[in-house]
Amino acid sequence: MRLVEEISPLGGGRFLVRAEGGEAFPLYRSELLHYGLEEGGELGEEEYREIMDKTLPVRAKKKALRLLERMDRTEAQLRRKLSELRYPEEIVEEAVAYVKSFHYLDDARYARQYIESRRETESLQQMRSALAQRGIGRSLLEEILQETEPPREEEQISRWLAKRQFHPDEADEKERERMYRFLLRKGYSWEAVRRAVGGE
Repeated sequence: MRLVEEISPLGGGRFLVRAEGGEAFPLYRSELLHYGLEEGGELGEEEYREIMDKTLPVRAKKKALRLLERMDRTEAQLRRKLSELRYPEEIVEEAVAYVKSFHYLDDARYARQYIESRRETESLQQMRSALAQRGIGRSLLEEILQETEPPREEEQISRWLAKRQFHPDEADEKERERMYRFLLRKGYSWEAVRRAVGGE
């Protein structure tokens, strides 16, 4: 038996059940009624195992599939989203393993598609940073970068200069410094920026 210490609303008809020992999991109102759960009450072992072995895994797997149908995600992003929905860690692991078994989740594919779609608009440094934030590991990213065409940074810089109406031959030192800072913030290398902007 486990003591139900707290039941708090999560929104969307979901409630977070906190059991004795700090364990927490989300249930819908209908499920609270089905299992007869209330604050200060008890959760039997049989009911607990049904929640952990059937109810939550089935729902988490369906949720993972729906999330991936809406948009491609990395494994880290999917884990984060399921955790935000308050699924216990072991349930998150089970749902992630499930979608991976059908190849619905593939970090290498995600990274390749990201690089391909942004090759014309993002610097290599921007890509590295964005993919790292999405949970792509450094070794996997480096491997993929070896296989793919690198971003055309000089072309991108030229487009930025044209868009901002910057003319290297006519710019004064203040304008050059401003453009240097702008392009370096975009992640372009010092050498590429120096060649395009000049004056250094």
